[in-house]
Amino acid sequence: MKKNILPIVVMYMLFFMIAFVTNLCNPMAVIVKSTFAMSNFASQLGNAANFIAYAVMGIPAGMLLKKIGYRKTALVAILVGFTGVFLQYTSGWATIESFWVYIVGAFTAGCCMCMLNTVVNPMLNILGGGGNRGNQLVQFGGVCGSTAAVLVTIIMGSLIADASRAKIADATPALLIALSVFAVAFLVLVLVQIPEPEIQSVTETGKGNKHSAFSFRHFRLGMVAIFMYLGIEVGVPTYVMQYLTTATDAATPGLGINANIVGMIVAVYWLLMLVGRFLGGMISGKVSSRVQIVSVSSACLVLVLLGMFLPSEMIVKMPGIDWASLNIITAEVPVGVLALILVGLCTSVMWGGIFNMAVEGLGKYTSIASGAFMTMVCGGGILIPLQGKLADVFGNFQMSYIVVVACAVYILFYALIGSKNVNKDIPTE
Repeated sequence: MKKNILPIVVMYMLFFMIAFVTNLCNPMAVIVKSTFAMSNFASQLGNAANFIAYAVMGIPAGMLLKKIGYRKTALVAILVGFTGVFLQYTSGWATIESFWVYIVGAFTAGCCMCMLNTVVNPMLNILGGGGNRGNQLVQFGGVCGSTAAVLVTIIMGSLIADASRAKIADATPALLIALSVFAVAFLVLVLVQIPEPEIQSVTETGKGNKHSAFSFRHFRLGMVAIFMYLGIEVGVPTYVMQYLTTATDAATPGLGINANIVGMIVAVYWLLMLVGRFLGGMISGKVSSRVQIVSVSSACLVLVLLGMFLPSEMIVKMPGIDWASLNIITAEVPVGVLALILVGLCTSVMWGGIFNMAVEGLGKYTSIASGAFMTMVCGGGILIPLQGKLADVFGNFQMSYIVVVACAVYILFYALIGSKNVNKDIPTE
């Protein structure tokens, strides 16, 4: 295990980068909504482009991983990601200011995130030897991702301030940080060698092989589970932010709270994910992924229902953290918002647990399976705009969370029943 420390650190750095760039989409939706006077549905098209890129790039990423290996795939991904973030940056220039340039940039960045996810998840699972230990490393990687999510939410909240007047150019510091992270990551990967375990150990069985990763029922159902997971992880904080920042007299009314304060509050969601992933990483060596996912999906279902149906007149002081002064701030919000923020504890271990269960026992099919698995991250590009559309139709943000309820129910089913490997007769060596 000690000889793998450096590769593991590199994978954790890539986890941080993935989360930082991906979570730019949520606050950017607030900016786009203001800049181009768009509906809740239209403002989420950047989010959609970022996640739909997974559907386009998932299989090619798996094939690329198989052909050129982990390190080279990561290097190509970083170059693609730099291009995508740069396009988003230029979309706010006065001479350009184009919604479609922003969308192209978000899609390009999404292709990068897909490629990097295809690298880091199987690599950590392999470096940990699969099973509970592999899941443990993926969970600790998630801690790095949650740290990045907290940082980007706070940074963007402080940059936006008044959501009704926000411009893409306001996000310049955050976009420049993302570009710098890409540059540093590229340099590190050029200088550091990482093992290519699967390419070194797996031998092909010939073109006539009648089996594939899709021959495994638990993998197919796991792909659907990760599709649904994105609807929870991204949908909950996205529409908490939209609800809290949207004006009280808007078509879909919100609370009209200053975006700087909202950023501090929503950052607590990602902070709870960080805490949950850290705790999950501590126990994953002893507690199975199935037990973890059954527990958190059940709790998630309860919390989201509370968030939907608790009376909005029931007010609670919601804590946030002003990281500049390290002071606790509070804002009065409906108690349902607090319940939704607590969902962060539930989503914390879902990604690693679902991935671990879905690829368990796949052997030589793991690399291609990883690419196919990543295509289903497009769920974020479909379910998030769908939730926005429901918010527009109902004129109510709370009722849009029916999408999240459906996602939690399916993940609970997968953990209880769908994750069992019923195809153990298929050779994987």
